[in-house]
Amino acid sequence: MITTITGAVLERIGDPAPYADSRPLRIRRLRLDDPRRGELLVRIEAAGVCHSDLSVVSGVRPRPVPMLLGHEAAGIVTAAGAGTSVPVGARVVMTFLPRCEECVACRTGGRAPCSVGSAANGAGVLLGGGSRLHGDGDGERGGGDGERGDGDGERGEGRGEEIAHHLGVSAFADHAVVDERSVVVVDDDVPPDVAALMGCAVLTGGGAVMNSARLQVGESLIVVGLGGVGLAAVLAGLALGAGRVTAVDVQPAKLDSARALGAHDALTSSDAVDAGLTADVVVEAVGRASAFEQALQLTAPGGRTVTVGLPAPDDLATVSPLALVAEGRSIIGSYLGGSVPRRDIPRFVELWRAGRLPVEKLVSRHIGLGDINEAMDELAAGRAVRQVIHF
Repeated sequence: MITTITGAVLERIGDPAPYADSRPLRIRRLRLDDPRRGELLVRIEAAGVCHSDLSVVSGVRPRPVPMLLGHEAAGIVTAAGAGTSVPVGARVVMTFLPRCEECVACRTGGRAPCSVGSAANGAGVLLGGGSRLHGDGDGERGGGDGERGDGDGERGEGRGEEIAHHLGVSAFADHAVVDERSVVVVDDDVPPDVAALMGCAVLTGGGAVMNSARLQVGESLIVVGLGGVGLAAVLAGLALGAGRVTAVDVQPAKLDSARALGAHDALTSSDAVDAGLTADVVVEAVGRASAFEQALQLTAPGGRTVTVGLPAPDDLATVSPLALVAEGRSIIGSYLGGSVPRRDIPRFVELWRAGRLPVEKLVSRHIGLGDINEAMDELAAGRAVRQVIHF
């Protein structure tokens, strides 16, 4: 059986902003194959819109197209292929780096990303190989129910063409087929919004603090860049007992958001540097070389600089090895927060359940799937923290 779904497909990379005008993402009907052995069919409940999605749209992180975007989501398992251990009816958090649990990288406890999962993600396929997504001859959906179409519903030219998966998830759709190694089961008391953000913002930002930096109670923390990932790092620092948490960004509204979440201080980038501020742990969550350099400058002697941002490949930073040696400082790269999702998501859920990690406060607005191009503009302008699509 083949399921017909509706999803947001990126058909061209590098279209100019504003994306509300160039519309690189089209709402299309697609055909979704049944899950194969070890795979699940998931009805998507909520999907977050992340800078990693924007990076593909803008061309900073090139991926094969056409591609059904979206990598931060939660949903309900509605069908399962043979050999799966996840029950139908379970709520699952979807994570953007499946772990094969067999390669050398998977034996590092999260320090290194799975080499097999990374290769599948780069090729736009699932961990089991190939795509389960195909174009439907009916093309793009028209503009009903608040979705902006093009006129009367343009007829797509793709007739059965293969559509690439985004990071093993492709969550900007009402259903997805994923490898079961891309999901973590959570209890029903975890709301869809919270569950969705656990899979990227919290794992990446919170994991950078908990796993990569190994923040100790009483240590000071500075977070540079206050998008969803950065603010999740702020929340994690507070939850894990940081002595002082300082939030840094160039956007005044983001500083207000950090203060509302409980940050002890929130400063612009220039004010933080002018004040000579330093901390034991500095997390850079911007994805620009200049922000990385600033994070190094804000790191105290003996401290750790953790970088989670994903800059363009040609965006290079200058580092003084002498300063690292003479002051005993460390630079730590952190992909997915150095997390093992099945180990760490339950930890973060318990912190949320105890009221110490209010993940729901990261949601800046709810949108429909048809608003996806405008949502990319909001991200590019720095006006959004986490926009969540509800299906």
